[in-house]
Parts: sequence; structure tokens; C-alpha cells
Amino acid sequence: MNGVAGWRLTPPKKIPSAKIRWKISRLDFLDQGGIILIDNLPKGQTTDAEYYLSLLVQLKDILKGKCRGKITKGFLFLHDIAPAHRALATQKKLDYLGFICLDHFPCSLDLAPSDYHMFPGLKKQLKDHHFSSGAEVIAAAETWLDGQPPDFFLSGLQKLGQRAKKCIELRWECVE
Repeated sequence: MNGVAGWRLTPPKKIPSAKIRWKISRLDFLDQGGIILIDNLPKGQTTDAEYYLSLLVQLKDILKGKCRGKITKGFLFLHDIAPAHRALATQKKLDYLGFICLDHFPCSLDLAPSDYHMFPGLKKQLKDHHFSSGAEVIAAAETWLDGQPPDFFLSGLQKLGQRAKKCIELRWECVE
């Protein structure tokens, strides 16, 4: 080998991606002016129909105070196809509370403003931060949301209109 020490190339070590230590389930209700109601579910809690119904009553009370005298025909309401949202009890409660539900077709998962508008910026903001508790994650997310300009939520809802139109044109195929 002409006096040259042999080199053995070893494959690079894969560094495992950070494990998610804090999974926080939260429900956000928003309109063009911003977040109306935030609910951070207790650890291990799932959103069943009964839990969701209690949130709808809270939401209606908040909207009554916020929109006093401005709304006469009800509130347009869009939510996804989660089982708690599609439950018969939920549908009856929505009707009773005066929410006018917009259809959300199963193949149109990209119609949720939180998915295409809020979460990308929030994920970018929280990236590379290390949190020592779920409460810190919640506080950082709420600080970011509170710091958004007044037209942030309105622009997300305007994008919803554009996405819905595209879904209709594509006969409800998913929009990227």
C-alpha cells in the first residue's frame, strides 16, 4: 500500500430527529377579526361530541356579546369532518344555536384556514425552540397569534374563498 495508512469510510451517523415531548390538542374558533375562542384540551382528553357541544355553547355566548345587534340571520360555520363535528347531537346543537353550516367535503381537507394559513407561520416561529413544558408551547403559540397584524385572519378567510372555488373547479379533488 506504499506506506499509506488505510482509511475506512464509515457511513455518516443518522441523528434521530427530536422527539415530540409536548403534544397539545387545541381547538381554535376564528373570524376575520382573529381568534374568538381557544380551547387547549387537557392532556389525554379527546374531543368527543359532548365536549364539543360545550364549546359551541361558549362560542355562541362570546359571539352574542361580540356581535350584539349586528347579526340577524345566524352565523356561517365551517368545520372539518371529525366525528365530533359530524355527530347528530352536534348537528342538532348547531341548528339550535343558529349556526348555518357550510359543507366540508371529505376530500377537501385543505379548506381549514388553520392548516394552510395559520400553522405554517406558527411552525416556522416555533422551530428550533426548546420548551420545558406544554404551558410554554401554548404561551409561545398564543404570543405569536396575538402578534399577527389585524388583516392576518381576514386574509386567511379570503384564501378560503379562493380554495373553495378551486375545489369546485376540480370537482372536489384535493387542492395542494
